[in-house]
Amino acid sequence: MEKENKSLDIKSIESRVALAREAINGPLPEMGVTKREAVWKKNKATLWYYPPAEKKYRIPVFIVYSLINKPVILDLSPESSMIASFVNEGFQVYLLDFGAPGFEDGDLSISGYVSDYIQKGVKKALRHSRAKEITVYGVCLGGTLAAMYAAIAEEPVKNLILSTPPIDFSHSPAFDEWSKAIREGNADFDEWLDVTQTLPGFVVNRGLNLVTSPIHFSSYLALLSRVEDPKYVDKWRRFNHWTRDHVPFTGAAMKQMMNDLVRKNKLVTGEIKINKKKASLKNIQANLLVIAAENDFLVPEKMIKPIMKLVSSRDKTYKLIKGGHTSFSNASMFPPYIAEWLPERSEPRS
Repeated sequence: MEKENKSLDIKSIESRVALAREAINGPLPEMGVTKREAVWKKNKATLWYYPPAEKKYRIPVFIVYSLINKPVILDLSPESSMIASFVNEGFQVYLLDFGAPGFEDGDLSISGYVSDYIQKGVKKALRHSRAKEITVYGVCLGGTLAAMYAAIAEEPVKNLILSTPPIDFSHSPAFDEWSKAIREGNADFDEWLDVTQTLPGFVVNRGLNLVTSPIHFSSYLALLSRVEDPKYVDKWRRFNHWTRDHVPFTGAAMKQMMNDLVRKNKLVTGEIKINKKKASLKNIQANLLVIAAENDFLVPEKMIKPIMKLVSSRDKTYKLIKGGHTSFSNASMFPPYIAEWLPERSEPRS
């Protein structure tokens, strides 16, 4: 009897492994399904517009995502889409998709992303929506870029929402040894980046896997334990593809990250410049909502919270939410911390 039970257990495990292998290697489901249209293009970047069935608010939302991953995480499926949750609430949504830079884009710096893409994209969104003001929503490193933009913006940014944004790079435990070496001048990749011009996506992927290795492998164990649940498997496959599909990072942007942010922490000191203009966080006066996650191993709270004392915003709110780094990016419903804050600051249509 004991042998029979062991045989059944082995068959069950083999069956689960086979289903998991099929889930990992099978054809991908369609992602990015919310209705949209391209309203502006520049180089590899596209500004997408997501129209609501009914416009309930006069102030549109302009989303800036990270340079590291593709923004499809914000619209994985109809049941798991932060973008759709905004659209369904009646917001006009604009998403700036930076695209995948190539060798020829190696001299595109963080400052260039802010002035030539975010600022111009916001101007286009304001013209397209015919709005007098705008909400800028930055996610992860996109939040860092959004903060820089808000610090030099001439456009009417009424609301600034920053979700898990790395701000204070003196606290970067995810790459602690590397960060320490860069800050102390013991690691310098400028010459190598000058040659390669871009950091390939697979290199970014390997680096993040090293940082999050226990979590990275635990996701496969989770799949194995719930592989017979079709809904879970479908969501897992979409999310897993996104985590592995990193985009290249331009050499100039990486050099600026390492030298201006990690080594010299210029965003906190107010010394970083965008087109010769200081992007001091004290210039930010927009209504501010900052969101951090309790279990964020990539961008912990101590990298985020210092911004609250650096801005000049009178209306500012800080939210520490349960979850991890990506918990807010693929919400199945309009997030309550957004619902409590944004609508009343977005000029509801009467």
